Amino acid sequence: MLRRLLRPLCAIFLALASGLPALAECQGHDLIATMAPGDRAALVARADAVPFARGNLWVARRGDQVVTLVGTYHMDDPRHAATLAALQPALKAAHTLLVEAGPDEIAALQDQMRANPGLIVLPPGQSLYQTLPPETWSRLSAALKARGISGAVVTRLRPWYIMMLLSLSSCGPPDGQPGGLDMMLMTAARDRALPVRGLEPAETVFDIFNHLTLDDQVALLNTALAEAATAEDGMFTMAEAYFRGENRLMWEFSAWETARLPGISPDQAARQMDLLERTVITNRNRAWIPVIESAAAEGPVLAGFGALHLAGDDGVLNLLAQNGWAISPLEAP
Repeated sequence: MLRRLLRPLCAIFLALASGLPALAECQGHDLIATMAPGDRAALVARADAVPFARGNLWVARRGDQVVTLVGTYHMDDPRHAATLAALQPALKAAHTLLVEAGPDEIAALQDQMRANPGLIVLPPGQSLYQTLPPETWSRLSAALKARGISGAVVTRLRPWYIMMLLSLSSCGPPDGQPGGLDMMLMTAARDRALPVRGLEPAETVFDIFNHLTLDDQVALLNTALAEAATAEDGMFTMAEAYFRGENRLMWEFSAWETARLPGISPDQAARQMDLLERTVITNRNRAWIPVIESAAAEGPVLAGFGALHLAGDDGVLNLLAQNGWAISPLEAP
């Protein structure tokens, strides 16, 4: 489930990885639905113990300021149409659309990658072939080959970037282009000449992962490889939980599943989940709050970002509530 948790960042790279093969639509089984009843009940209870654990659509109000917040899913799905229809009043009223990475941020990211290959390439003299144990390299090569990517092409790439490629290449929109609710919102904003701003600078993704040690990057890559056998079931499970509005349950199930992967100890799994929650979720949530509040001071805002960022003590909704915003659910489609 690790790779699926990184979809919010991977969506940016969909716009950059034009050489990837066409992707197949995810089909699978809902792994949460097939859990033992006792395990599932414990997981649901743990998820529901945090603030704003359920729901994709919310409204925050403070004085005369209004922010409509939508937790997004970054893959194409026909069910997004109903969500977009429910957001039409917010789109019509909005002064700004905020997303994780808007057109300016994606363009800046492309420029940075062209100007500084070292952002995703290992330092001179290092290669992934030399860094990974032979058995791990063999598994990685097979996983890449199954996705139409040559192992020789990626041996100089940083482990975290290869993990991104594995995530992008498992399944997705049939034409291999970025999709999901985020892109639908940006298209709707463009059609309305509504300004689109990024919630964070383009270099955020590099700052997150290049500050990890090489050992941490390799450990995350190993976990992603261990998930390969259940890749489609995992993506299907994430989608079903998302459209049920069970956002925190997606995270709790990911932690539960990671702790049961072959070759990953419970302690290793817990450390990886803590690391990801801090770097990919919590730190970014806190950095987004001033951006959201600044935009709201200029007029009504529609903010769309990965649904995993909504819930929890350090979720965007609770952080806004701590700043005096009244949070209420928006009627779901």
